[in-house]
Formats: sequence, C-alpha cells, structure tokens
Amino acid sequence: MRDHSKEEAMAGPRPVVMSGPSGAGKSTLLKKLLKEFDGVFGFSVSHTTRSPRPGEENGKDYHYVTREVMQAAIAKGEFIENAEFSGNMYGTSKAAVQAVQAKNLICILDIDMQGVNNIKRTDLNPIYVSIQPPSMETLEKRLRDRKTESEESLQKRLRAAKVDMEISKEPGLFDVLIVNDDLDLAYGKLKDALLEEIQKVRDTNKS
Repeated sequence: MRDHSKEEAMAGPRPVVMSGPSGAGKSTLLKKLLKEFDGVFGFSVSHTTRSPRPGEENGKDYHYVTREVMQAAIAKGEFIENAEFSGNMYGTSKAAVQAVQAKNLICILDIDMQGVNNIKRTDLNPIYVSIQPPSMETLEKRLRDRKTESEESLQKRLRAAKVDMEISKEPGLFDVLIVNDDLDLAYGKLKDALLEEIQKVRDTNKS
C-alpha cells in the first residue's frame, strides 16, 4: 500500500481566494468566519515594499522587503501573484501559502483582480470567492465613513472598485459571487461555499 499521508500533508486543504473592492466588507465577513470556525483557517503573510504602519509587525502583518529583493524573488518564480498598488508592490509567495497548508489549515488569500488572474495560471487550485458591494454608492459611503482616506486616495479606490465590479461578472472567473448587502445573508453564502473544505479539515484533525 502506498503511503499517501505525505502527499496529502504537503498538499493540504484547498486555499480560498477572496477578492473584492476595499469597502465591500471582506474583513467583516472574515472575522465572522474565523470566530465561528476557530482553528480551521490561516492567513499567508504577504510581502510588501511599503513601510510598516504603527503597530504592524514584520513577519506577522507583512514581510516587509525592498523592491530589489521582491523583484528578484518574483523573477525566480517564487510568487503566486504580485501587484502594484499606490506605488508599492504587494505579493503572495508560494512558501507563505504552503506554510499554512502544512498546518492543515485553509489558507485565506485576500487578492485583487490582477492577482486572481495570475493565480489562475498556477496549480494552486483554490476556491474563488468574490465579495461585491450592492452598488458604487454604498461602497463610497462605506469608504467615506471610515474617514481614513484622503480624497485622492478615495477616488483611486473607487475607480479600482468600478473595474473590479465589472471584471467579477466574467463567467467562470469566480466559483461564488456574493453581493454583501445584508451581512448575515452574505455570511451564510460564504459559509455554504466553504463547508465541504471546512469539514475535511475537521475530519483530518479528528483522525
């Protein structure tokens, strides 16, 4: 009998790619998911060339690297996806996702549209979930209520969101498209989409 345990341990649970514009409510939905399913999900730590914000820790919030280091790693094919946003580079390394899978956790990847298309070209085989706001008006209100953005930065995010909402309608791009109008309904849909994988993780942990 062949020993499958090693292969499975390496592969681990299918990751989940969550995409959607800033203000669509991804973090709120994720918080609910992590609270209800403690010990099932994990986050890969992304790389970025931006400077740490107050209170952020290297290796925990992000791996903070120089542009040179990051470009060299991307050239070597060490990244699943990378993108440039507001003059800074962001990316997800293969090693960061494998580290989460090796713990038998479902790796959650919060990825923009540019990244989603990059991941489609890899052998990651994740579940693709798009979280969208009910309308541009709702999104703008949510972003303004945060009071964390300059007007210029806000307009930039809104322009990006418009493109994001259009692309997300492409047939076959996402496995699940959730319009976050009502939080509980949106959460129910998200949970349904991930239940099979959650169950697998729980079963493996039991055995």
